[in-house]
Formats: sequence, structure tokens, C-alpha cells
Amino acid sequence: MSTTLFLGGHIENPIRPAATALLIDGAQVAWVGTDDAAEADRSSVDVVVDLAGALVAPAFVDAHVHVTSTGLTLTGLDLTMCRSATELLDQLQEYCRRARGGVVLGHGWDETTWSDSALPTRQDIDRASYGGVVYLSRIDVHSCLASSALMAMEPSLSGHAGFDDSGWLRQAAHHAARELAFESVTPAQRRTAQRTTRQHAASLGIGTIHEAGGPQINGPDDFQELLALSADEPGPNVLGYWGQAGGPAAASALGAKGAAGDLFIDGAIGSRTARLRHPYADSATLGAQYLDTGQISEHLVECSREGAQAGFHVIGDAAMDALIDGLRTACKTVGSDRVRAAHHRLEHVELVDAEQIALLSHLGVVASVQPVFDELWGGADGMYVTRLGADRAAGMNPYAAMIAAGLRLAFGSDAPVTPMGPWRAIRAAARHRTPSSRISVREGFAAHTQGGWHAAGLDDGGVLAPGASADLAIWAVPDGTTELPELHDDQPLPVCLRTVVQGHTVYTAA
Repeated sequence: MSTTLFLGGHIENPIRPAATALLIDGAQVAWVGTDDAAEADRSSVDVVVDLAGALVAPAFVDAHVHVTSTGLTLTGLDLTMCRSATELLDQLQEYCRRARGGVVLGHGWDETTWSDSALPTRQDIDRASYGGVVYLSRIDVHSCLASSALMAMEPSLSGHAGFDDSGWLRQAAHHAARELAFESVTPAQRRTAQRTTRQHAASLGIGTIHEAGGPQINGPDDFQELLALSADEPGPNVLGYWGQAGGPAAASALGAKGAAGDLFIDGAIGSRTARLRHPYADSATLGAQYLDTGQISEHLVECSREGAQAGFHVIGDAAMDALIDGLRTACKTVGSDRVRAAHHRLEHVELVDAEQIALLSHLGVVASVQPVFDELWGGADGMYVTRLGADRAAGMNPYAAMIAAGLRLAFGSDAPVTPMGPWRAIRAAARHRTPSSRISVREGFAAHTQGGWHAAGLDDGGVLAPGASADLAIWAVPDGTTELPELHDDQPLPVCLRTVVQGHTVYTAA
């Protein structure tokens, strides 16, 4: 096995803050120290890399990604920059001219950023797509705009909750439409999309991805193909989670790490499908709830008995109430020790109070959270205030309170909902739009490295120390510092120069 010695940089290692050199032997870190101490071994190693003052840090973990959907967005119809219905339709029409037939999958529109929030109708989409089959997911992927041709593929669609003849589909109607649309993606297209996402992640210093799969996300074939690709080809590792209720059997059969990820208790704030205790500020609805307390507790009990990791997507405060009731029931049924030992996780955890945070921490639950949500939708004029009002919005994503209570955080992107980009996420948490919820850059860095490994029940990852897996990234830090940057708003983010996963270089900057 080959050895590589890195010299002349700054090695991010809290135990050895003066370290400037690092030796990799095969897939492991063999040694961390100073350049002077490394000189004696220089002639005996296979490769010597001059870091030229760069920062070397553990590779990031993105704890919540939809790999195939992200790749399809990176290579297909990306609507995130549209600022009106007219722009959306123009972009759709141009895409359809170039695509010349086939199902159109687009993603990323957000009407809360438009000057006029009126959505295009299915008839508008029909005209722009020349009558094509079109599925356009909202940025939160909890509702979509559908063409008439897509809606006609399932005659019973109108009977689903959340159906609207205008073509704006939510809840069960959206889930059914998404499943119809994604059935058109061929295995070859899926593989291209998966490779694209892994390559993009590597360019961002990400060494491990948690795939949040499930029946309503990507289907079992896609999920297993992704895990096989990760095992067969160099690139970021993929740890798969399969969000299906009823215990660990289905997840285990697919080779998943756990029966967690996007197992939906509710939906999202932007689509008004997150389940709330009190109605939305801009609508009379309470949102949607897809699992009740009985189903939640049953899943937790079955997983805890098997020592398997369970988890749920939970955003609204009423959905969190149901989750907490389910946890308490599970503790009464199998005991708190078993629940704690199973190392359950939750995705998003946006509306949660201090008492709930304390219970989650006590039971060893991990919060897999996405700080860029607050960057995009927080603040006095953001979507959260529009949907919830200022008081409720101010309490969202309380990262400082979570860390103070001992609740472990794992940072991720929920790509394609927000773009992968760990430094951006760390900056968003450090510059939280609610000042009392801000955390330090170092706390955010830990959440995006060690936190991701801890979320998967693997506490030996996310550090550069002898014996650890050689998962690292090399960074050019714009302000010239050799330590973790402060990430001020007016400061460019670090640029990835190289990413190494299990000793293999999977990305080098051009």
C-alpha cells in the first residue's frame, strides 16, 4: 500500500494545534506532527505533497442528501433562480425545445421569492411544454406543478389529498405524481445523476453522504444501485437510510444503515404541509400529518428491539409533539435504555421547544439539520415570517439551545432542496438570522464532520488522528489564515484543492 506525506500546511487537529504535516499509509492516517519531525521519514514515503500553507481538515459529511434527484437537478432543469411565473415558463419552454420530447423533471421554484406569487396553471405549463409530461418540484420537494399529461397518467389522482385541478399538487397527490414522473428515469440516467452528485460533492470537500431514501423519494432500485455504485467506484462514501414505517425489515433488506431519513411525519413550511399546533399566519390550514403517534411509536419500538436506528422527517411543532409522544410510548414499552442504545435520528427539527430538546438529548437522539434553510427563509422578511408570523419564526432552528442542552447536531443540505456546500452551511449557522440561535464556527465545523459520523453511530470518524480513516480535504482559505476561518459575510468561502477518501484522491482542483 502506498504512503503519502503532506508537508507545509496547517493540520486541523485540536489535540495538536501546531501540526503542519500528516502521513497517510494506505487508507489510514498514520501520523500527525510537524514538518521538522517528518523530515526523517521523507525519503521512505512514496509521495510527498507540498501544501504551500493550505489548511488540511477532515472531509465533510453531508448528513441529508437525495443523490439521484440532486444529480438530475445539476444536469437538468434547475428553476432555483426563477423570480416569476413568466421566468419559470420561459425556462421550461426553452428546455423543452432542446429536449425534444420525453418526461421533463424540473426542480427549485419558490414563489415566496417572486414579486407576484401567483403560480402558473397546468394549462400554462401545457403550452410551455408543447403538451408534454412535466413534473416541477417546489424547492422543498413537498409540492409540485404538474402538466395535464402527467395528471392524466393516473386517473385516480383527483381523489388524493392535496389535489388541485390547477396542477399545484401537495400531500398524497404530490407523492403520487412524483412517483409517476420518476418512473420515467432509466437506470442509465440514474447512474449518470448519481455520479454527477458524487463528483460534485467531492469538489466541495465532502467525503461521506447520507442518502435519505424511501418509497416516496426514489424507489428501491435507485437506492440499491446507488449503494452499489458507491462500493464499486472511488468517490465520497454513501451511507443509505431507507424511510419506511413498520420497523427495520425493509431497510435491512435493502442494505440500509437504518430505517430513518425521510420517513415523513409531516411536510414543509413553504408548501404549508408542515403540521402545526396553530394555523399558518397566511392560511387557515394546520398542514398535513402522515403518521400518527401510534405509527411513530410502533416504528420506534420495533427498531429499538432490533437495535436498529429509526428516524423521521419532522418539521412542524404539532408533528414534533406526535414524535415526542411516540418516543415516550416507546420508552414505556421497551425501556429508555433500549431506545437510547438504538441511536435514533430526526431530520430537520425546525420547531422544537426546550423541554422537547432536553428529552431528545437525554435519549441520545441526533438532530440532522440544514442551516441554509435559515439563510434562505429566516429573517424579518423571510418566508418563515410570512407563513408563521414573527414570534413562531424567531424560534425556528434553535441551534444554540440544542447544543447547550447536549443534543448532538449533524449538518447537511437536503440537496437538491438547498445546494451542497458545507462552509456555507457552517456560516449560516454562525450567522443565524436569530442572533440567540447562533453557534460558533468550530461548533458548526464539528457538526459537519464528527456530527455526521455520530449520526450514523460511528464515533471514530471526522478527525485526523493516527488510525483514523484517511478522509480529508485540503483548502485554500481566502483570508490567508491557517486555521478555521471566521466566515464573515463579506469573506469568500474556502476553496477545495483536493479531497481524499479512504486514502484515494477523488478530487483535485484544475
